[in-house]
Amino acid sequence: MFAGLLAFTALIPVLVQGAVPEWGQCGGINWTGETSCVSGTVCTKINDWYFQCFPGGSTSVPPTSTTSTSQSTTTADAGNPYTGRTIYLSPFYANEVQAAANQITDSTLKAKALKVANIPTFTWFDVVAKVPDLGTYLADASAKGQASGQKYLVQIVVYDLPDRDCAALASNGEFSIANDGLNKYKNYIDQIVVQVKKFPDVRVVAVIEPDSLANLVTNLSVPKCSGAQDAYKSGVIYAMQQLNSAGVYMYLDAGHAGWLGWPANLSPAALLFAQLYKSAGSPSFVRGLATDVANYNALSSSSPDPITQGNPNYDEIHYIQALAPMLQSNGFPAHFIVDQGRSGVQNIRQQWGDWCNVKGAGFGMRPTLSTGSSLIDAIVWVKPGGECDGTSNTSSPRFDAHCGQSDALQPAPEAGTWFQAYFQALVANASPSL
Repeated sequence: MFAGLLAFTALIPVLVQGAVPEWGQCGGINWTGETSCVSGTVCTKINDWYFQCFPGGSTSVPPTSTTSTSQSTTTADAGNPYTGRTIYLSPFYANEVQAAANQITDSTLKAKALKVANIPTFTWFDVVAKVPDLGTYLADASAKGQASGQKYLVQIVVYDLPDRDCAALASNGEFSIANDGLNKYKNYIDQIVVQVKKFPDVRVVAVIEPDSLANLVTNLSVPKCSGAQDAYKSGVIYAMQQLNSAGVYMYLDAGHAGWLGWPANLSPAALLFAQLYKSAGSPSFVRGLATDVANYNALSSSSPDPITQGNPNYDEIHYIQALAPMLQSNGFPAHFIVDQGRSGVQNIRQQWGDWCNVKGAGFGMRPTLSTGSSLIDAIVWVKPGGECDGTSNTSSPRFDAHCGQSDALQPAPEAGTWFQAYFQALVANASPSL
């Protein structure tokens, strides 16, 4: 309740003068309220629209800036956003699967491959040029819903931050911070919002920026990541605020058990998520976090994979159970979705950090709301299986050494393009079987 009151009061001018409390707004575009923070907090610029009293440091007064944040015109449902909704099947991925199945000569394997087209996956909007396709999909989902009487849900991945993938190379994006990338990113978000608002009858669930915030927890020693820190934070805050105005249910990406699940990373991660959430005004459509996106960890392992030695949170459920109380204590909504699209086979990696086209992987648990945990809203397939993680071509500008390791299937094409051999392996190794 208290956190909710803080979020509300942050949206209106403060009429009673006095030092702003911890987490309160203390400046930003058109801000006319108090600009000094209580002792023990410092007024920190989050973006041009929002300054906030962060714990630590000494009080400072930022300059008053210039428009208010966009607020949601709809109200988020209190429960699981997936409940009562029919998940829209990506026609783009269905076409990829159909084309891939047509190349398979083994009739049994082909029949299994064709089933994948009927399993819902997320659609990745990794370049701005793809955003108009979202309108096409939403229109189709709307028409299907009106014809059938069902309520549809479209799953998307928002993935175009400037200097994206700062600790790797395979999925570097189209925008650079040095070339006005943050403003271009905001325009990308604005275009998504325009498309979503055209179809209020279709619910949209979004995973927000895979890998970005996790990199800010563990990889600030990487110059590109430290240099991207402010842009990542500003971009994610802007995305939360604007997508909230369109009623998009959001799960911020939270890496996986082998990344943020290490005990030393849990508290810093929870604090970062909470700080950004509150900096955005505690948007009501931010539902929680997404884990294991495009990775291979089991939801629940009967015994730890040897590569996880030293980490008590050796699978996603242990990670989630360890992180959730810390999120709750920091005022962040502790609900999760978990990607199990490629987690059908375990004990296949040489190192836990190996992520690129790992050999022996298979399609995993099917998407379901029967998750076995009140913390987990849904098991999902965020990564469309068969779309490549990264190229093994050492001469490519986007070559990443992880894609050339012995446990990565080779030869592999560029990230995001179709990898036929890998798709066939995912089908053959699927557990449960297709």
